[in-house]
Amino acid sequence: MNFRLRIWRQSDPASAGKLVDYEARDISPDTSFLEMLDIVNDELTERGETPIAFDSDCREGICGTCALTINGQAHGPRHPSAACQIYMRQFRDRETITIEPFRAKSFPLVCDLVTDRSALDRIVQAGGFIGARAGSAPEANSIPVAKHHADLAMEAAACIGCGACAAACPNASAMLFTAAKVSHLAFLPQGGPERTSRVLKMVRQMDAEGFGNCANTYECEAVCPAEISASFIAKLNREYAMASFRASSGE
Repeated sequence: MNFRLRIWRQSDPASAGKLVDYEARDISPDTSFLEMLDIVNDELTERGETPIAFDSDCREGICGTCALTINGQAHGPRHPSAACQIYMRQFRDRETITIEPFRAKSFPLVCDLVTDRSALDRIVQAGGFIGARAGSAPEANSIPVAKHHADLAMEAAACIGCGACAAACPNASAMLFTAAKVSHLAFLPQGGPERTSRVLKMVRQMDAEGFGNCANTYECEAVCPAEISASFIAKLNREYAMASFRASSGE
């Protein structure tokens, strides 16, 4: 298979960027999208040109590192999946493919297709944890958890922190990400002691990072590789309302 690639090239944040055309020739249909970029980079290196910078790590849809906008869609046309799970057989032969970095104010560009998404890390650092003592794993049945709550907690905890929700949102909102990180602890008894302070700190940090407000377009849910439900945003809103009330009443 042969493809025409239009790839965003920008050497550093201060430089002007532009889409540059490349050819990807004789690509196997079973080649993954990132492997295809590797092949293009090998050819660029052989010609003495600067290879295309892009992020990747596990390449198994687990780490969330492969943050690419493919043909205008965060992580590409196949949902739910991360960009590393896209295969070239999902495109037409001789198709033109446009590849850009995630576009969000809170994800500043570093180089080419690489963006700095550490804003998401800072939201988690603000309160997305519990203060329980570390040590050996406790007996699984020592703290009973209702199955419904356990299932919801596991669903929320599946978030891989890729940032596609913010990149796809017209307002660049991180509400789905924050909601998942708040909810998976709020559904478990271990998250109870810091429940009030957690949501207040994380929402405060989310706003400080410059993410926009949720406008209920559901683009976040549509592109999420982990299929996190937008219903968790309602859970976040309830947690925040209750925490704000407790804080204002001195509880």
